[in-house]
Amino acid sequence: MRDNRELTEGLSRLRGSDTVILGVGHILKGDDGVGPLVCENLTGGVSAKVIDAGTVPENYVRPIIRAVPQNLLVIDAIDFGETPGQVRLYRPDQISDFAFSTHALSLHLFVDMLRQDIDVEVFLLGIQPGCMRLGEPVSPPVWESVQMVTGVLGDLFPLAV
Repeated sequence: MRDNRELTEGLSRLRGSDTVILGVGHILKGDDGVGPLVCENLTGGVSAKVIDAGTVPENYVRPIIRAVPQNLLVIDAIDFGETPGQVRLYRPDQISDFAFSTHALSLHLFVDMLRQDIDVEVFLLGIQPGCMRLGEPVSPPVWESVQMVTGVLGDLFPLAV
């Protein structure tokens, strides 16, 4: 998935819903910072609640539960074996044991923790990283995908006028 139309179609079920967007990643490790970068670009510009969880998504379980969203969209760098910048949308049952890119907590455990208290649909938007070395910048193809994802989410969750 590298174009806006395909991503928009994949995320269209979220349009008009109460959604939390959770960015996960380490901003000092190149492409691993995609989640926080998308959050930075979206903060204050969308109707969805945006949370930059950095490398500790488990610290945000309570704030997500308090928000009682219908949907949770987790954005993270995920190595699914494609070229850098590729974007894929997953449901938790579609992935085996991906861990968040910079954290050992599995997505399944994270989702289970949330679902103990709220009924929430969870989606994982993964961007294929290239370089994730400490001190490296985000690679051009991944930066292009961050911009594309930001634009699609901005269109799906416009601010009320």
